[in-house]
Amino acid sequence: MDRLVKADVKEVELEFVKGQKSSTTFTLTNLMHTMSVAVSLSTKNQSFFSFNKSFSIIPPLSSSSYTLLSQPSDQPPLTNPPDAVTVKTTMVPLGKANHDDLRRRFSKPGPHIFKDATLPISFLGPHVIEHLISSNTQGSDTEILLNKAISGCSGNQLTVLLESAAVSGKANLVHRLIDHGGDVNHKDSNGRSLISLAVEAGNLDVLNLLISSGCEIDNSVDHVFHYAAATNRVDLMEALFRVYRNTDSIDSVDFCGRTPIHISAIHGCTQVIRFCLSVGASPDALDINKSTPLHLAAKGGHLDTVECLLEASNYSKYALNKQGKTAFALAVENDRPNVYDSLQLGDALSRAARIGDVNGIKSCIGEGANVNGKDQNGWTPLHRAAFKGKVESVRVLLGYGAEVNDVDENGYTPLHCAVEAGHVEVALLLIGQGAKANLKSLKGMSMGVGLKSDCSKNRGCYRSSIVEAV
Repeated sequence: MDRLVKADVKEVELEFVKGQKSSTTFTLTNLMHTMSVAVSLSTKNQSFFSFNKSFSIIPPLSSSSYTLLSQPSDQPPLTNPPDAVTVKTTMVPLGKANHDDLRRRFSKPGPHIFKDATLPISFLGPHVIEHLISSNTQGSDTEILLNKAISGCSGNQLTVLLESAAVSGKANLVHRLIDHGGDVNHKDSNGRSLISLAVEAGNLDVLNLLISSGCEIDNSVDHVFHYAAATNRVDLMEALFRVYRNTDSIDSVDFCGRTPIHISAIHGCTQVIRFCLSVGASPDALDINKSTPLHLAAKGGHLDTVECLLEASNYSKYALNKQGKTAFALAVENDRPNVYDSLQLGDALSRAARIGDVNGIKSCIGEGANVNGKDQNGWTPLHRAAFKGKVESVRVLLGYGAEVNDVDENGYTPLHCAVEAGHVEVALLLIGQGAKANLKSLKGMSMGVGLKSDCSKNRGCYRSSIVEAV
């Protein structure tokens, strides 16, 4: 004989509700024609599960119902393999036995005890899926548990769960929920698509899955390129651009009139800016405050971003925002000295040195300008001051640590510049501060030791290779 009783189910399905007791009922039928059968029910997790009757007697060819109960919990006790109801039986010739007699009989193993059934316990309902979304359960275990849990959910519940799964980054859960009826075009409470949620959470796999499943976006609400820009995710930008390349999304604006490049500039996301520029985005776009991306990068002190934007635009360096401020002015206002030179302070220092504005020199250096910063020709402020014969400028610059023997792209030192322009006093001051009179430029120019008498002959003699900057 294989068994004494038969269950009406192959597994016990229990709808799990967070924080509440759950219960389900199943039936056992006595297969014996003339003999009563005693039944014992048990589970591994006896602290969580219980039965309305652990021991009972079923008359011949009769049936009895049993209720499995679970204790309140914040999460289902998911195990692999899952817990199960173990059904043990034994024949009762007299058809009667009290509870204690049955306990003693089932406590003694032997041929009189039959193990008639093992009924796995499955948990159903949205709270189980919520747990799977928030937990680290992965792979085939998740698939098995998810398939059971989904059967206890309505279409609306699956759609709500799909929103959470899209944010979680678990593409397998997203796929299963869509397959079972979750609405891929569901909108969150702010009217945003699931694609927006996936991009904002930085989930590339989920993004690609949603795109392939037909999820649609609304450009007036779904600022997906902006979300990707804020996290410097070029991979997300590329995936979006492949689908929406025929729209104006790459230069679309949010509620503040900001493009994705503006957002990248705020966060210092230089890689995304380079991508946007490569596909035609404008570096000179203005937001509602008439701020360019450079204004925002300067305000945040993002040096790499500032330099990237300066390479892309000749205009934005001088653009004024709604308050009439340049990017440089915002950098000063927000105490971002690391970007001063790149923006304008180096220019201001060179100009002050060139015109002999000693107070301007001190102010620029005090604000963070590099006293040895070079322009596009390799000239430092000291080169400028020496070439123009501004003795006090030279003296102040040297006092702030200007390198007296620094050379430009053609090998010229400040002393070369002073000699070529015929500024004897400046030349002598430089020599007195360590300038080497016997240095040669890359073009072979040299100065002899008789500099004091020779300089007067060179006054006004300008080499064509040295061009005064405006």
